[in-house]
Amino acid sequence: MRKMTNRHLHVTTLGATFALSALVFTPAALAADPPAMSFFISSKGGGKGGDLGGLAGADKLCQSLADAAGSSKKTWRAYLSTQASGGGKAVNARDRIGKGPWYNAKGELIAKNVDELHRDNKLTKQTALTEKGEVVNGRGDKPNLHDILTGTDSMGMAFAGSGDTTCSNWTSSSTGSAMVGHHDRQGLNDLPPAKSWVQSHPSRGCSPELLAATGGGGFLYCFAAR
Repeated sequence: MRKMTNRHLHVTTLGATFALSALVFTPAALAADPPAMSFFISSKGGGKGGDLGGLAGADKLCQSLADAAGSSKKTWRAYLSTQASGGGKAVNARDRIGKGPWYNAKGELIAKNVDELHRDNKLTKQTALTEKGEVVNGRGDKPNLHDILTGTDSMGMAFAGSGDTTCSNWTSSSTGSAMVGHHDRQGLNDLPPAKSWVQSHPSRGCSPELLAATGGGGFLYCFAAR
């Protein structure tokens, strides 16, 4: 039998070490990073109730909160509709938010695309998180903040007719009303509106005080459009 020298032992030991390292540090053995955040509920409103400065002001709020949370490489949009007014055409919330998929601050899937978002999404109180990854108060919490401004029907479309469902297209902090959805999917009963994330009921008014009295803080759904 050939006698193994110290040099042979050294080479053999190094080979075993490298082989073990390859097993431990292969990409398959490492946990994949979670998907980047592309959806959140704003951790605050605009400060003026339903007056968000129009869609541009609402988008700016979403963008600034996302930037502060470290997600500045995306273009963020508020999930809001506006109604036809003064010769201007209606804008549908579903048309403003890109194609998806969307993930919350913890990397959990909310919806793969626009159709799934309005049909069978994963939005619950536990997944509809703020940009900080925090749970938003819902029904039974104090204060209740589950009313999220949308101005939108259950399919993400603007309402027709003369009734105000958007606080004068997000420029009023006094007169008017806004359609809201329940992010926690809970209400006074088990009927579909109570469980809708987008079309639950009109607010009592557009001031911060009346939005709070209805059960909300003027918060928005924010989506990464691209």
